[in-house]
Amino acid sequence: MMIKSLILTAAMAAFTTAMPLSERLFGRSFDLGSKLETRQQGSAQGFGFHSHYFYSFWSDNSRGSVTYTNLQNGSYTSKWSNIGNWVGGKGWNPGGAKTIIYNGTWNAANQNSYLALYGWTKDPLIEYYIVESYGSYNPSSGAQRRGTIQSDGGTYDIYQTQRVNQPSIVGRATFYQFWSVRTQKRVGGNITTGNHFDAWTKNGLKLGNHNYMIMATEGYQSSGSSAITVREAGVDAWPYPDEPDSRQDNN
Repeated sequence: MMIKSLILTAAMAAFTTAMPLSERLFGRSFDLGSKLETRQQGSAQGFGFHSHYFYSFWSDNSRGSVTYTNLQNGSYTSKWSNIGNWVGGKGWNPGGAKTIIYNGTWNAANQNSYLALYGWTKDPLIEYYIVESYGSYNPSSGAQRRGTIQSDGGTYDIYQTQRVNQPSIVGRATFYQFWSVRTQKRVGGNITTGNHFDAWTKNGLKLGNHNYMIMATEGYQSSGSSAITVREAGVDAWPYPDEPDSRQDNN
């Protein structure tokens, strides 16, 4: 826990608020010390539907600021500064085997950040990433290599890691992470998710029943920005035309 002290005026005494810390990426821990709180702006944290797409926005609220903003259809923007950890984006719930098209900008090439197709399954509980670009930290560091896949004009290395008692879509839990990490980074193109799911299965990495799947930006102890649009190839209609805009709190 971290104690944050905010001095409101010279006439007011300092007060403290306990803030939870999260170690989302490979169990890395950090000491944030005493910092001033910067309030979140943009869309509220949580998950649900916006403009006929599913979205998810999560932050560990440990330090810094993040502004995630849902735009029309499959678009969003993000900007973060000195953040602890955050991830957000738009896509589908449930996810599954689709060919998605994404484009936009991702300004974090020298920061600890990912641009990835990101999702979850249940039974078993799996967190997965198809990483299109990453910054100063290679997500394969410390991971178990499980093979290679050729897809959508590039090569992806396959990895597996385990998270112990960490945040998930069902609360804190122990679960595996599956990774496909593109060897030639890019921002924009097609991702044939079924190719990755099949390659993971062939290499002994079994997914469960699909929960959500988003084209995500993630930042960890870093600053950056992105503006991303995603849609399914060959599908002109909205994925959820009858879903009104909604939001639920994160687990």
